[in-house]
Amino acid sequence: MNNTFYTPQMQAHFTHFEAALPGYMPATGGLQTVVAEAMAYACEAGGKRIRPVLTMEFCRLCGGDPEAALPFAAAIEMIHSYSLVHDDLPCMDNSPLRRGRPSTHAVYGETMALLAGDGLLNLAFETMLRPDVRRDVPADRVLGAASALADAAGIEGMVGGQVIDLNSEGQAIGLPVLEALQQGKTAALLIAACVMGARLAGATPEQEEAARAYGENIGLSFQMVDDILDVTATAEALGKPTGSDAENEKVTYVSLLGLEETRRLAAQRTQQALDALAIFGEEAESLRCLAQTLLERDH
Repeated sequence: MNNTFYTPQMQAHFTHFEAALPGYMPATGGLQTVVAEAMAYACEAGGKRIRPVLTMEFCRLCGGDPEAALPFAAAIEMIHSYSLVHDDLPCMDNSPLRRGRPSTHAVYGETMALLAGDGLLNLAFETMLRPDVRRDVPADRVLGAASALADAAGIEGMVGGQVIDLNSEGQAIGLPVLEALQQGKTAALLIAACVMGARLAGATPEQEEAARAYGENIGLSFQMVDDILDVTATAEALGKPTGSDAENEKVTYVSLLGLEETRRLAAQRTQQALDALAIFGEEAESLRCLAQTLLERDH
């Protein structure tokens, strides 16, 4: 990870998370070794790790201990990674590349990749509900954080967004449907990352609502920038194929609104994310920098 992507505060979370994540992966050496290796492979080379870093930072920002948030940060990265494994499968986007290297099914085969995704989904909740986690974090906060992730990952969130996405291929959809699609497919997990951190810290309702608003707005802005990069960047820069949305006849912000309007809306969403942080004062400067960096990224 390029250290300029995060402020020192966020970089510390990133470094800590990278060191801790392998410890949450399943053991190998038994009859399940292949699927365990595929699960670990899916979580390696994890890009920006935005979701776990957000969980740790919002925990800190709301007065909690980022160390206590690590299992929950690992859990949301497992959910995110499983979704990418399934997204890349031949029955979905049929993508041979992810994060600049062969996708999980290209290495381990379609069946094992499917099971690896299933394994990561379950491991996320096993990790959050481990006895040592429940000993270190108050039970109501564990339940609140796990509930936020469950809601975001289900049919009202990430899975539902994917359903809308698949049903919309080749269809003429308008902005409301596209927003609903991306609220589920992209924004839901980013909202959960922020809300989980806030709940783990015992945040006030106002702080949790600010966390939710920040996550939603950077989530939608993030997707708009992704849509822009899909038509303006190279596959080498992104670490995955470009132009796939057009090939799959998917409506995107760019195909619906054009490049300039998409850029304008991305900037507007970023400003709304920044506005949501007012309640935290100067302590939220790292999150302000992150929102701006995500808007201006080129990969």
